[in-house]
Amino acid sequence: MKDIILDTLLDTIKILPFLFITFLIMEYIEHKFSNKSKKKISKTEKFGPVIGSLLGAVPQCGFSVMATNLYVTRIITLGTLISIYLSTSDEMLPILISQKADIKIILELLLTKIVIGMIFGILIDFILGKKNKKETPKIKDFCDEHHCDCSHGILKSSIKHTINITTFLLIITFLLNAGFYYLGKDEISKIFLKDSLFSPFISSLIGLIPNCGASVILTELYLEGVVSFASCISGLLTSSGVALLVLFKVNDNKKENIKILTLLYLIGIISGILIELISMIF
Repeated sequence: MKDIILDTLLDTIKILPFLFITFLIMEYIEHKFSNKSKKKISKTEKFGPVIGSLLGAVPQCGFSVMATNLYVTRIITLGTLISIYLSTSDEMLPILISQKADIKIILELLLTKIVIGMIFGILIDFILGKKNKKETPKIKDFCDEHHCDCSHGILKSSIKHTINITTFLLIITFLLNAGFYYLGKDEISKIFLKDSLFSPFISSLIGLIPNCGASVILTELYLEGVVSFASCISGLLTSSGVALLVLFKVNDNKKENIKILTLLYLIGIISGILIELISMIF
């Protein structure tokens, strides 16, 4: 146990500077371009899912939370909302960078999420048609109260994000190290049904947890080789940070919220199964 704790502390301390620098850069990007991005999304309808999926790839939950508010006020369509949810990387990119993951792995994960977001977003809008716009009251930004703390500047936000993720990462790393020591990587892989067509069902369910922890867990498990690429993608597709909490908080139509949640889960499963099948064939 002493070795497990020591390894956990060393593993976490080593990535701490990378996490802070990454969050500092990402916070700057989010603050610099969030207002411009909001205007671009709200003015586009036909190409909403395309633009949305690209913006959603920016780390953290800022755009997915913003998109939730825009959808509830019917400024954007359901397809655009789903495309942003699917492409949202949340804490995936900071973890990948801090762990010095291969650039090929980073690009594969990001591009796969973006493309799937575009495809399903366009498909949803095509099937359901354009959502009728209606005037609704302005909605308070839930992100400032529960997650991002963006109003206090990028330095404080970056420190807060770094502390939160480092604490969570410390716990996850300890559990993984203990699991690898007592159970072995093979046994943990069996729990997540690695290389099985049923694995995306579990990963997609984990991704729905409305917290940055979901993307952290899935990314760590993928880097450790516990889950396959397909399973990781399934979970990361449904992982939109606190956006789902915001949706249920600000949207009074609970049935619609459940439908969106179910749709997101099904897309995660279908995408994971298709990717798994393709990998088996090729």
